[in-house]
Amino acid sequence: MTVINSFFLALGQIGDPRFRKVLLLGIGLTFALLVGAYAGFLWLINALVGPEATLPVLGEVTWLNDLLSVSSLLFMMVLSVFLMVPVASAITSLFLDDVAQAVEDRHYPHLPKAPRVPFAEAMRDTVNFLGVLVLANVLALVLYALFTPLAPFIFWGMNGFLLGREYFTLAAMRRLGREGAQKLRAQHMPTIWLAGTLMAIPLSVPLVNLLIPILGAATFTHIYHGVAETSRRPAR
Repeated sequence: MTVINSFFLALGQIGDPRFRKVLLLGIGLTFALLVGAYAGFLWLINALVGPEATLPVLGEVTWLNDLLSVSSLLFMMVLSVFLMVPVASAITSLFLDDVAQAVEDRHYPHLPKAPRVPFAEAMRDTVNFLGVLVLANVLALVLYALFTPLAPFIFWGMNGFLLGREYFTLAAMRRLGREGAQKLRAQHMPTIWLAGTLMAIPLSVPLVNLLIPILGAATFTHIYHGVAETSRRPAR
């Protein structure tokens, strides 16, 4: 199954009630995280330079008033370009089981229900991956400065690799366990990297990026089943 086919199968299920539930929860969590990040940004400015600071883009910063203003919504949309990669990672770790089960119930009904990943294990994986993601993006700032015209492609390629690696591992772990997921991932990394990059690109588009975590989780569930089926076929 190709990456494109997997995406369109995921898109075709967007009306599933379980998808809508996760989508609404994910959007709510995303908005809460963006508001929290923006509030922290304004508070930090207020603490460092006082309540009457003036910035080139935001103008006069009055913290709470700015947080509640219409311009804050626009600023948070811009902020989402930079924050949606780690946010997508966190949302997927929390909700992938629900999305993947909905996909399997509809498209792979012959399979027995997969056991849920224990919450403590999922949280540990989430924290570890977020650390890797943040560190990689901080280090990539050097590459962005050295190769400024290529910065978007470096951003998409690097985060596509990391997101694809995590999304596929989470999807495969439900059926194969951690070691089996890692082994299958190594065999199909080019496909996984491509799918992750195609996911990272729309994550940098405000509003569109709100749909990507759930579509990514569903897409990688299809990709896992596709490559698993390929791996089971006898060599000719």
